[in-house]
Amino acid sequence: MSAEIYKEIILDYYRHPRNYGKLENYDISARDTNPLCGDEVEMRIKVSDGGKIGEIKFQGKGCAISQASASMLTEFAKEKPLEWVKGLSKEDVLKLLGNPDLGPARIKCALLGMKVIKTGVYQYLGAKLDDLSAGE
Repeated sequence: MSAEIYKEIILDYYRHPRNYGKLENYDISARDTNPLCGDEVEMRIKVSDGGKIGEIKFQGKGCAISQASASMLTEFAKEKPLEWVKGLSKEDVLKLLGNPDLGPARIKCALLGMKVIKTGVYQYLGAKLDDLSAGE
């Protein structure tokens, strides 16, 4: 696909974000900002049976790239095992966005959602391990 088509897709996700909103009943919550530009992303996840990402919602504000990336990531992550998040990479996120040619500051915008989902899942998994070791 051409770069122009990917720009249109990013703008569509920005204008009509998927999974946008506040999840009231959740197991995981994480939030972060990009201090360079002020972009914000918060994600909440309800873990389903089998340790998978069930419901996932995000809220935030910022540029088209940060918000579209977060929206795409929520669609991509649904029903994936929590362990899948550990392997999620910069390349995966950039591929979702169509491998745009981004400068260093814009890369941080694109990766903000990934940083948030990883932070939340790591905290959740860490707390689960703490609970297990406390029970010994």
